[in-house]
Amino acid sequence: MRTPIITLLSFIMLAWFAPAIAPTHAADSKAVSSSGLPVPRFISISKINANLRVGPGKRYPVDWIYRRRGVPVLVTAEFGHWRKVLDVDGTDGWLHKTLLSGKRTAVVTGETVAFHRTGGKDAPIVYRAEAGVIGALEACAGGWCRMKIRGRTGWIDRHRIFGALPNEEFE
Repeated sequence: MRTPIITLLSFIMLAWFAPAIAPTHAADSKAVSSSGLPVPRFISISKINANLRVGPGKRYPVDWIYRRRGVPVLVTAEFGHWRKVLDVDGTDGWLHKTLLSGKRTAVVTGETVAFHRTGGKDAPIVYRAEAGVIGALEACAGGWCRMKIRGRTGWIDRHRIFGALPNEEFE
């Protein structure tokens, strides 16, 4: 009689732990989360006062408060209505989904950079932006992304922004 029970328990344990021991996907592949959206993915903060918590729930302490809309964050995990995010400075924590927007933004990193009329270093420069400037991310193709900052549109080298995955392309 013990053998069928042990066998049944073995199958239950295998089913429980199978996702944890399953082979991982390639580095650029995206997993689909419980919300049905891919993880990792970039989104932005939609509220002026957004509390970043150390865990997925209001019972967890606030670690940081974002005081600006439009800050791009990378969603790395989901738990119910909570999203684990990472920002440009490497700060990570949990934000409630009501504090977030699907609107794509990006922040300029490093030093002052040139934005070009088209995606290419030889294209005419249309404007420059300093590190920390945030704009709407409109498209990415190849090594270039198109951003709109204060009504001006230009293309920037993808490596000079935080807001797009390395091989991500969209229009």
